[in-house]
Amino acid sequence: MEFTWTVNDTGLSAKQFLGQHGVSHRMFTQLSQSNGQVLVNGVTAKPAVKVQPTDKVTLVVPVEPADPEVPVSTEPLEIVSEDANTLVVLKPAGLTSVPGPSNRTDTLVNRVKGHLAAAGDQNLVPHVITRLDRDTSGLVLIAKHRLANSWLNQQLADHRLKKRYLAIVSGQLSQNHDLIDAPLKRSADGFDQIVAPDGKSAQTEYWVREHSTNWTLVEVLLHTGRTHQIRAHFRSIGHPLLGDELYDGPRDLIRRQALHAYQLDYQDPVTGQARHFETELPADMLKIIKSVG
Repeated sequence: MEFTWTVNDTGLSAKQFLGQHGVSHRMFTQLSQSNGQVLVNGVTAKPAVKVQPTDKVTLVVPVEPADPEVPVSTEPLEIVSEDANTLVVLKPAGLTSVPGPSNRTDTLVNRVKGHLAAAGDQNLVPHVITRLDRDTSGLVLIAKHRLANSWLNQQLADHRLKKRYLAIVSGQLSQNHDLIDAPLKRSADGFDQIVAPDGKSAQTEYWVREHSTNWTLVEVLLHTGRTHQIRAHFRSIGHPLLGDELYDGPRDLIRRQALHAYQLDYQDPVTGQARHFETELPADMLKIIKSVG
């Protein structure tokens, strides 16, 4: 895979120029270890070589070896958008994002690998950028190769990539808009996250969309990306998500946490163009909302 850009500035090395296009020092290290190349006007060059305006600088990214321990799955995959670098899919509740001890054969990664293999793609290592818990539904962004993975993780780090969720929490919230700013850490005796002074900084902003006697529909924007952040934060203020057994949410209306990643915004890693995706609530959450009245 090759990516080419035209130089406009003076006094830069090829490495500095590529750095302006999001090729990190860590990525250079990975590429040098896997026979990646830098070309200037079609000729192999060292990263330190000086480039001039109008020069064409090409980065040659070798194919990433597929992991034989990750089998392909031919189970359904709902694709929202796809290009040479990224894939946006709609993950159903109940599907694990990445292989683990309890499931190595049919996770989202296995299904994406199966899709890429069927399409004849040489890069068969899907990189999940916006991972969701198994029982959380919604939009997931996947990088199709390691350079796209590097670009998109940079966007995560500097908050250019934004995820919004819809959640149905128990009870009625006292504020129509608020920021939950409370550090989180894993509890000593379980898999849940708890608010603790020695935890990692975590901020969850929310807006009330709709409410009934026993629940509130909220739109949620994450300002940090901690494990179970939304679920733990709403339990900490006395309003766990409906259906969330781990965080003590009532389970009479839904049997999984009522959480859906409905909106995704990021910049195309090559063109810089803004990308925006939205999806509707899934049927199990929509049924609760429609039951009002």
